[in-house]
Amino acid sequence: MSLAAVSAQAKDSVFVGHLADLSGPTAFVGKYYANGVRDSLAYINANGGIDGTTLEFETIDYAYKVPQAIGAYKKWKSRKKMVAMQGWGTADTEALITFVAKDKIPVYSASYSGHLTDPTGKNPHTKKPAPYNFFYGASYSDSCRALVQWANADWKKQGKAGKPKFTHIGANHPFPNAPKKACAEYATELGFEVMPPVVVSMKPGDFKAQCLTLKNSKTNYGYIGNLGGSVLSLIKSCNTVGTKLQFMSNVWGGDKKTFSAIGEGVKDYIFPAMTAFWNDNVQGMQLVREISKLSDPSGTKERPHHYTRGVCSVFFMKEAMQWAKNNGGITGENIKKGMYAAKNWEPKGLEGVCLPATLTAEDHRGLNTVNIYKGNYNGGDIKIERVNQITLERREDWLGY
Repeated sequence: MSLAAVSAQAKDSVFVGHLADLSGPTAFVGKYYANGVRDSLAYINANGGIDGTTLEFETIDYAYKVPQAIGAYKKWKSRKKMVAMQGWGTADTEALITFVAKDKIPVYSASYSGHLTDPTGKNPHTKKPAPYNFFYGASYSDSCRALVQWANADWKKQGKAGKPKFTHIGANHPFPNAPKKACAEYATELGFEVMPPVVVSMKPGDFKAQCLTLKNSKTNYGYIGNLGGSVLSLIKSCNTVGTKLQFMSNVWGGDKKTFSAIGEGVKDYIFPAMTAFWNDNVQGMQLVREISKLSDPSGTKERPHHYTRGVCSVFFMKEAMQWAKNNGGITGENIKKGMYAAKNWEPKGLEGVCLPATLTAEDHRGLNTVNIYKGNYNGGDIKIERVNQITLERREDWLGY
C-alpha cells in the first residue's frame, strides 16, 4: 500500500476515548451508562459512521480513580490522536479541565458538575474556565435547584407553617459536593432554613447515626448526593430509626434497580431525570431500542435512564462531528464549534428521548429543564411517575456554579 493510500485510509477513522467505571464505587450505575456509550458508538459505525468516517474507540475501566483517568487520557492523546472523549466522573473530569482545554479535545462527561458549564471563566465562582467540557443534561446544581423549587411548592401545597428545613446528604467528595453550595444558596433564597450538611460515605454502611442527626434536626427535605449501595443503606438506616423526611436524590440516585433493592422502604422518593424512560411512548425510543440490540440482540433487556443518557451524550457528539466534517474536518476544535451550530437541538432519531439542548461559546448549560419523578415500591410493583417539569432561569450568577 502506498503512503498516499495509507494516509487516505487513516483519514477514514478518528479515535474517541471512553472512560468508564465498571468496578469502582460508582459502577452501580456506571456500567449502564457505559453500555449506552459503547452501544451507541458501535451503532454509529454499523450505520455508516460519521458520513463514512469510522469511530475507533477503546473503553478503559478506571475504577473511579483520578490518576488512572489522567493516565488513560495521556495515552489516548499521544498514541491515538484522540479527537474527543466520552468521560465519566466529577473528580477526574474536573482534574482534566486544564489538559483538555490546552489540547483542544472535547470531553463529554457523565459528570454534570456546574463547574464545567462556564467556558470563559467570566463568573467569579468559576474555578477554571472549561471551554472543552460538555455534558448532556442539566447540571447537578440546576437539578438540585429544580428539586428545591418542587419542595417549596410541596411545602406550600401541604399548607405547613414556618420555614421548611433543607439538608444536603452525601460524601465529602467532588461528586456529591458539586451542587452543595449553589443549591443551599438557592434554598435560602426560597425561604428554606438550610441545616449543616450530613456526611454519608459513598460506600454502603450503617448510617443510623446520620439518620438520627436528620431526625433530631427535624429536616423536612433531604438532598441525597450519593448513589447505589450508599443510598440503599441510607434509606434502610433511616427507616430503622424512624427518621421521617422527604428524600430527593441526584439523577444517579433514582432508578428501578435502587428501588427494587430497597424494597418497601421506598415511599414517594423524588428524583430528577433528563431523558424519556424505556417504556415511554415517544418516537425516539425506537432508535434507543435498536442501539440496545448491539449488546442485547434479543431486545428484551429494559435499560435504565442512565443507559439512555449515555446514548444522548454520544449522539450529540456524533452530530457535532458531522458538522465538523462539513466545516473543515473532524478535529477537536471543529467538534467544539459544532456544538454551537444548532439551537433547541435534539439529535436526529432521538426526538422525545433527549431534551432539546442549546449551547453557546459563552454558556455550556445545554439544558435548564428538569423532569421530576416520584418512585414508589408497592409489594414488588415499582411505580415511577412524572410529577413536574421545571425550567430554570439561565441566571448569569449560576453559570459555572
